[in-house]
Amino acid sequence: MFVLLNSRTFGALGLAVFLVDATSFESPREKRLDNNLGKTPILGWNSYNHYSCSPNENIIKSNAQALVDLGLLDLGYNYVVVDCGWTVPDRASDGQLQPNPDLFPSGYKALGDWLHKLDLKFGVYQNAGIKTCMTGQPDQVGSLNNEATDAKTFESWGADLLKYDNCYSDADLNYPAVSYTPKTSPRGAMTVMSKAIQTLSRPMIIQICNWGVDFPSAWAPEIGNSWRVTNDITGAWRTVPRILNQVVPQTTYGQPGRWLDLDMLQVGNNLFTEPEEQTHFSLWAIIKSPLIIGGALSDNKTNIRTSSLAILSNKDVISYNQDGLGVPARFARRYTKEGYEVWYGPLTEDRTVVALINLFDEPRNLTLDFPDISIQKAKTVKNIWAKTTAENVTTSYTAEVGAHGTMLLELGGTTAFGIYDVYDAVGIATEFTFKNVYAKSTSKNLIARVKFEVESLDDETILMNQATYKLPAGQKELTVPNFPLQAGNNNTVTVDTRLTITELNVYDSTPMLLGADTFEIDAPGTFTQCLPGLCLPVGSKIGRLSPTVLGTVDITSPPGAGPGPKYTNIYFTNNDVALQSAWDLGTNTRNLTINVNGVVTRIEVPLSGKSSELFTEHKGWQDAGLFPVLLEGFREGGNVIKVGNEGGEGGLVQWAADFVGMEVYW
Repeated sequence: MFVLLNSRTFGALGLAVFLVDATSFESPREKRLDNNLGKTPILGWNSYNHYSCSPNENIIKSNAQALVDLGLLDLGYNYVVVDCGWTVPDRASDGQLQPNPDLFPSGYKALGDWLHKLDLKFGVYQNAGIKTCMTGQPDQVGSLNNEATDAKTFESWGADLLKYDNCYSDADLNYPAVSYTPKTSPRGAMTVMSKAIQTLSRPMIIQICNWGVDFPSAWAPEIGNSWRVTNDITGAWRTVPRILNQVVPQTTYGQPGRWLDLDMLQVGNNLFTEPEEQTHFSLWAIIKSPLIIGGALSDNKTNIRTSSLAILSNKDVISYNQDGLGVPARFARRYTKEGYEVWYGPLTEDRTVVALINLFDEPRNLTLDFPDISIQKAKTVKNIWAKTTAENVTTSYTAEVGAHGTMLLELGGTTAFGIYDVYDAVGIATEFTFKNVYAKSTSKNLIARVKFEVESLDDETILMNQATYKLPAGQKELTVPNFPLQAGNNNTVTVDTRLTITELNVYDSTPMLLGADTFEIDAPGTFTQCLPGLCLPVGSKIGRLSPTVLGTVDITSPPGAGPGPKYTNIYFTNNDVALQSAWDLGTNTRNLTINVNGVVTRIEVPLSGKSSELFTEHKGWQDAGLFPVLLEGFREGGNVIKVGNEGGEGGLVQWAADFVGMEVYW
C-alpha cells in the first residue's frame, strides 16, 4: 500500500515530488469470515505432497502417530488432512459421500475418532467441481450441487477442517480438469460450500484451494480461514522464489483468522538441500502461511531425516508464525545483480523478524543494511539458523549464508532509521566520531541534525567533518542542510563541540519524482492514463517496453547533487502471473532496465497486481509496486535516463514490466 504524504514542485522543473510511506502493514478493509477459528495460522500434516492422490488408512495413521511421537504435536502441529484419493466415483444410495473401503476399511468416522483420541484434529478434502482433482483412476465424485449434504457428512465424521479444491468446476467450459482462465469465477462455488459449513454446529477451518485463480485475496477472506495464493509448489527449488514473487503484493491481506496459504511444505521430502529447506520454512513462517508438513514423517518405507525434523521443530521459527501480532512479513528489497533479497515484519514485544535470502547457487557472506528495513540499530541480533546472538549492532549485520539459504534474524531493541546514539560514538575530549553512518545516495543534499543535552547559553561554534557551523544561543539542536556523504554505510561523521551530545540524525532530502508522462516513448511503446487511484503515485504508465523500445527523459540534477550513485524508488506494474507456466519456468517476474548516461542496471521485479485480469480487464496491470535500487552513472548537471529491457533479447519474456515512474534521491 502506498500512502502519499505530501507533494510539492521541485524548482523550475515543474515535477511533483512525493514522500511515500513504504513501511505500512495495514490490511485492506474488505469483509472477513469470522468463525472464531484460525486466530493464528494452523499447523499440521497433509498427505498430498508425498503420497499424491494415493492415501490409505495405514499411511494416515502412521504419520499421525509420528506427529505425536516426534514431539511435533507438542509444538502445535495438530491437524491431519487426508487429501485427494480417499473416495469413490459415486455417492452412496442416500446421496452421501463415502470413503473407499479398500483404502479406509475402518471408515472416516472411525478415523476421525482415532485422531481425536490422540488430541489431533481431522481434516477432510473435497472439491468444488463435479469430480475431485485426481492424478489417476478412477474418477472421484466432487461436491458441486451437493454442498449442504456434504457439509453435514463432514460434520458427522467429526471433521475439524475442510480443504476445498477447484478442479472440474467451470460449467461454461464443460468442466475441464483445470482452468486458469475460467469463464466463471470460482468464487461462487466456493462461497456455496463455505456458507454450508457455517450453518453447522461443529466449527470447521475452511481452506480455499483455487491456486490463485481470479486473485482470491480480493474475495476469499470473506469465505475462508486461508486461501491458496499461487499454483502448486513443486519439487524444484525455483518453485520457492516463484511463489514468493506472487505473494509480494498480497501480504497485507493476511490477518488473524484469515491467512495467505503458500501451499504445503516440502520440508522432509528430500527434494531440497538443508539451506533450501530453511529458506522455505522461514519464509512460509514469517509470512504467516499455514505450516502444513507435506513430507512423510513415518511409514513402512520412510522416516523423516534428522535435519528436516530439526527445521520443522525450530521453536523460534514456529513462534514467528504464531506471533500474537498476526502481521505477515513483507518484501523490502531485492538486490538483483548481487543475488539476494530482504523480507521483514513486526513481532510482539517490539521485535522485528528479518529474512535475507541468498538467491545464488553458492554460499557466501551477505550483509543486511538495517536502513532497508527502516531501522538503524538493534540491541540484539539473534541469527536463528547460525545459532548466534550479537549485541549493539549499528547500521548493518554480516553473516555467512548457504546456497539458496536464508539469514533469519530476530532483532530486538531497535532504533529508527537515521538515529545514531552518542553512546555508539567514539569520544575523545570534545570530539565525537560516529562510524558506519548510512546514506542512500552520494549527495551533498543530505540533512544532518545534532541534538544536545541542554540548550546552549551562548552562540556556539560546532565543527562537523571539519566544516564550521553556528548554534545560536538557547537552542538544543543544530540542523545542517546540504550535508555531504557517500552512498552506503561506510561514512564517518565527526562532531567537535564542548556541549554534551545526545544523538546524531542523518536524513535524506526529499526525492524528485520522474513520472511516466515526462518520458518520450519509442514506437510501438504505449502510454496509458490509468484508472483513478491506480498507477500510483503518477496515475499513468508506459507499456510494451522491450530491448529496442525505450522511454527516455533528459533531466538536470538539482544544485548540490553531484555525481555518483543515487538511491531510487522504481514504480512499476507487473501482472504476468505464472499459473500454467508455474509447472515449467514461470517466475512471476519481469525485467526492467534503467540506463543512466549509458550505465545500465537490470532489476527483476515481482508481481504488483492486486486485481484479477479475468473479470476486471487491465486493472491488475495498473496496480503499482515499488522497487528500491541504487543506480550508477549519474552526473552533475545533465542526465539522460532510459527505461526498457536492454539486453533482454534472450530472456523468457522480452517485454519489460510497465514503467510508472521513479523517485531519485539527489
